[in-house]
Amino acid sequence: MPVERTCLLNGDDLFVADVSCQDPPHGWTEVRPAPVFGLVLVRRGLFRGRADGVEQLLDPASVYVERMGSEQQFAHPCGGDRYTELVLSEPQVAALLGGDPGVPQGLVFTTPRMALAHRLLTARARGDADSFELSERALELAGEVLSALAPARVASGRPGRKAARHRLVNAARAALADDLGLSLDQLGRAVGCSPYHLSRIFRAATGEGIARYRNRLRVTLALERLTEGETRLAALAQELGFTDQAHLTRVVSRTAGLPPGALRTLLRPTG
Repeated sequence: MPVERTCLLNGDDLFVADVSCQDPPHGWTEVRPAPVFGLVLVRRGLFRGRADGVEQLLDPASVYVERMGSEQQFAHPCGGDRYTELVLSEPQVAALLGGDPGVPQGLVFTTPRMALAHRLLTARARGDADSFELSERALELAGEVLSALAPARVASGRPGRKAARHRLVNAARAALADDLGLSLDQLGRAVGCSPYHLSRIFRAATGEGIARYRNRLRVTLALERLTEGETRLAALAQELGFTDQAHLTRVVSRTAGLPPGALRTLLRPTG
């Protein structure tokens, strides 16, 4: 069965891929243990799955939850299909589920919010989003799916007191101001909170996700450096955590309306 897999995000604790299966064989595949914890979000087509003998029908309005070690097999009664594969490490799963990596069995039906978050993730992965933004989007989506299976366990990792949440947001802002090169996982470890809950708390407090806030902070700092006459754009991009100079140029141009060179001229002191 020809399978095309395009990596969208590849990190130590999180992997996202666009997968297309063409001309699958008739009947069920052989039984194999699931090697990872993963979410299969169908975008087109239909297939059947068996996990530890329990059969499930997978369509674009459902999410298959792949549980590490479960005996599984698949059938494709309607031909080829396409889906997004989201794989999390065991520590990342545990962080989402209140410290216990054991994932409940079950099929999750997508909500409009999940469906939109899924498409935004894949669309931004094909745009100019960096790994920080993609990680935040992927974890938010995984959290939504797991909340449908085990809402109490997912909610248990969120600080209950408003003061504690306020301290977390301020700690995250301070950590970003000190080092814009931090990954989302590193930021979570720095403030002692799972990236999923930190993202939700941050959004509730500031009105935007961490990636967007971080991006706004980077652009503001870039404008300040350009005002000072900075000409080394590649070094500036590295310092502010952009992928490269081209990424810096795209983001600044989109946000401020002009490329860095034109902004430097515009902001140059006169007189």
